[in-house]
Amino acid sequence: RQYITVIVSIVFVGFQLYATLSGAVTAQILRSTHLAFIQLLAFLLFPATKKMPRNTLPWYDIVLGLIGAACWMYIAVNYHMYGKGLDNTLVNRSGNNTILDVIIAIIGILILFESCRRIVGLPIMIIAAVFILFAFVGKYLPGFLHHRGYSVQRVVCHLFYNTEGIMGTPIGACSTFIFLFILFGALLEKTGIGQFFIDLCNAIAGSASGGPAKVAILSSALLGTVSGSSVSNTVGSGSFTIPMMKKLGYKGEFAGAVEAAASTGGQIMPPIMGAAAFLMAESLGLPYIVIVKAAIIPAILYFTGIFITVHLEAKKLGLKGLPKEQLPKALPLLLKKGYMIIPLVIIILFLCIGKTAVFSALMGIVACLLIGMITSFVDLSCGRKPTFNGKDLVEVICAAARNIISVAIACGMAGIIIGIVTLTGLGLKLG
Repeated sequence: RQYITVIVSIVFVGFQLYATLSGAVTAQILRSTHLAFIQLLAFLLFPATKKMPRNTLPWYDIVLGLIGAACWMYIAVNYHMYGKGLDNTLVNRSGNNTILDVIIAIIGILILFESCRRIVGLPIMIIAAVFILFAFVGKYLPGFLHHRGYSVQRVVCHLFYNTEGIMGTPIGACSTFIFLFILFGALLEKTGIGQFFIDLCNAIAGSASGGPAKVAILSSALLGTVSGSSVSNTVGSGSFTIPMMKKLGYKGEFAGAVEAAASTGGQIMPPIMGAAAFLMAESLGLPYIVIVKAAIIPAILYFTGIFITVHLEAKKLGLKGLPKEQLPKALPLLLKKGYMIIPLVIIILFLCIGKTAVFSALMGIVACLLIGMITSFVDLSCGRKPTFNGKDLVEVICAAARNIISVAIACGMAGIIIGIVTLTGLGLKLG
């Protein structure tokens, strides 16, 4: 399982970077190929149930992964780029799909539902299923829910082959700048910027009243500027701050709650926010920097509120901070590792001068790689073990490929909901 996953992840990331840098891949081919890799990796990495061991790879997972990938590659292979001038391409027979088209669409949607059950969970899967059911039974419903009803062929082909369905705006955003920022976040974590943020927050607030809890808030805010993921934020800082809070005297549930609440705020902490921010920019047709500007004040207010709550709780319990001799010094730390903030500064700079989110993310990735190589060269020159090498780069690629799966699956299910809303005219009626 490990070797297969590594190879697929490397090819996946290579394709994504080629598509972004060249601009030669059309939207339908990029999105369908993106989903093909997602479906294959979903069944390679996530077992059917949580109780099953992750170090084994059942034959049925391989079969499901390959069939799911083949369904989406069917679009890429049969699109007009590969059959220009032929009458049997998907573009030329749009609206008059064959039986084979319908069968592949049904299988592809069913496998997407199964991967959603494994990775994202039942709620969004049930909601999407209800919307699909609505497309079939709408002619029997009263009031504004009534519509003329649609056949199985019309529904599945609309959802599977059109850019108004599964391959709609959410997957479009996921296959471009969301993926790049997830890759950027994985690079930053591997180059040590996460630990740098935690050390800096310790130097600033570690000795204050309830210091570790305040460190958790500050570090989550700083990590949120580069990750946009509440899960990776919790793992990155929580493994360090939660034990410190418990040691200081906080109850375990309060320590966990502080870290979870603070890490969740990372999704609205500019400049790199959660996937929803990119979808907002794409759906509204606004530059991403506009969404970033709108999020600054809410993000500051969010973390300020948690900070005040923690401070009052610390005063109430009489909790003190950590001894200063156990904490790093802010100025020496900045002088030694301050360069680690350069990639973040580069992204903010390019966003502020009007560059796209894709270009800014690419420049941030380049900056991370350059810093990693320079740091490793310095380490080798001093006779130390390199802090960033080829193995680390492979781990970054695998982490990015794994982290994008849940986002892509959720975006695909959201595409089903959007597709049914546009097909049935429900959106116009609600409006």
